[in-house]
Amino acid sequence: MIDTWRLYPVLALTLLAGASIWLERATRSEEPASARAQSGPDFIAAQTRVVGFAEDGSLRYELLAERLEHDPRDDVTRLQQPRLHLHSAERETRISALRADVSPGGERVDLAGDVRIRRSGTASEAPLGLDSDTLTVWPDAHRAHTDSPVRLSRGAARATALGLRADNLFGTLELVGEVRSTFPRRQGPPS
Repeated sequence: MIDTWRLYPVLALTLLAGASIWLERATRSEEPASARAQSGPDFIAAQTRVVGFAEDGSLRYELLAERLEHDPRDDVTRLQQPRLHLHSAERETRISALRADVSPGGERVDLAGDVRIRRSGTASEAPLGLDSDTLTVWPDAHRAHTDSPVRLSRGAARATALGLRADNLFGTLELVGEVRSTFPRRQGPPS
């Protein structure tokens, strides 16, 4: 006859193994971890500063934002209070908004809320200012577009319109819909 107390460790190990197998199956997910949908951003940064340099080492741009977050579901980077400073040999351009969405690869930037653009003047060109509620920019193509009302100023000249299309490659700026403008009088004798 076998002593039953010697079977207790075997019974305990058998129960422990069975409970472990049950627990593993009860908590196992049907889909792999990489396939599960993420419900929020995968990257968040506060008080962000991103700097870009030209090939010669000179400062090309500086991007500041109160908050930056990347959403992996649509691969969009969202910025709160973005401020972009573009530097060139001739002038500086400052762009700000309340928020911006940057598409995958940075091909498109949708600015929204109190969009302001200020470009310094040169010896031959007056400073430029643009205000709108929204503005979509394609940085690589040097194009911009908005269907929101715009206020444009260049030196003492002023214009308003219901929209805008700009193409810096061709140097064109088209004001769209109900354009109203005022230009200062020319100084000097009439020609």
